[in-house]
Amino acid sequence: MEKPCLVVMAAGMGSRYGGLKQIDPVDPQGHIIMDFSVFDAREAGFEKVVFIIKEAFQEDFRRIIGDRVAQTMEVEYVFQKLEDLPEGFSVPEGRVKPWGTAHALLSCRHVVKGPFVAINADDYYGKQAFLDLYRYLTEYEDDIQYHFAMGGYHLKNTLTENGHVARGVCSINADGYLTDIAERTHIAWRNGVPAFTEDDGATWTELSPDATVSMNMWGFSRNFLRETEERFSEFLENSLKENPLKGEYYIPTVVHELLEEKKATVQVLKTADKWYGVTYKEDKPLVEAAIAQMKAAGLYPENF
Repeated sequence: MEKPCLVVMAAGMGSRYGGLKQIDPVDPQGHIIMDFSVFDAREAGFEKVVFIIKEAFQEDFRRIIGDRVAQTMEVEYVFQKLEDLPEGFSVPEGRVKPWGTAHALLSCRHVVKGPFVAINADDYYGKQAFLDLYRYLTEYEDDIQYHFAMGGYHLKNTLTENGHVARGVCSINADGYLTDIAERTHIAWRNGVPAFTEDDGATWTELSPDATVSMNMWGFSRNFLRETEERFSEFLENSLKENPLKGEYYIPTVVHELLEEKKATVQVLKTADKWYGVTYKEDKPLVEAAIAQMKAAGLYPENF
């Protein structure tokens, strides 16, 4: 059995900053959030990381991030390209938006040979989920069903005080398996309680602070990439008619289909760790303070 590898979806890095050079570190040593995720993954047992990046940022990415990681882990790079489409399809005129997270994972289909954990580049996940997902992927293999896993976070641990966020709110059965994900694109604190709106704030629906949400941290077997590739053409046929310039192919869409078809199970591995990210510029001081506190507690060395 192949050892699990880490896949970091970083193709969007730099887009909102105007380039990788403008990405701010979160500690005095110059580390960015991704450095802490890679450190935690390495501690959990991962020995290889695949970075999904924009080809235009390759040189900067290697210099700013990749070369440092390559000192302690095997590193591969793949590029998410708009024109990476099945035979018979082409990029619609005027399309510049990437095809989404499921398409991002397809970028690594030629280099990932076994199970893998996929994460966002700009989210801090904490140590526990990496340990749990690595253990799961080394213990379970696909049989008549695919056996996947997901890091599950308490909603209250994933919100910012500075605005709204998008989260996948999970439905889980009594045995701890995912049954569905409801994508909520506008969740915020309302009078001390999390709530979401789907009509630009005209009405709000409260959520439990302890609701389990997905932070796009998944544990998959190699079969997920095969299924995603096989389903991509159908997505494109529909999307190119309905939303040719902005339609996106998401990981939860593929997961939902596989659950509906009873082809896969997804074990939700809950963690009490707190998520950190810089969704808004006002979030950065909170992230810096949290990192400094974790370093003071001995969770991370000053330099790594």
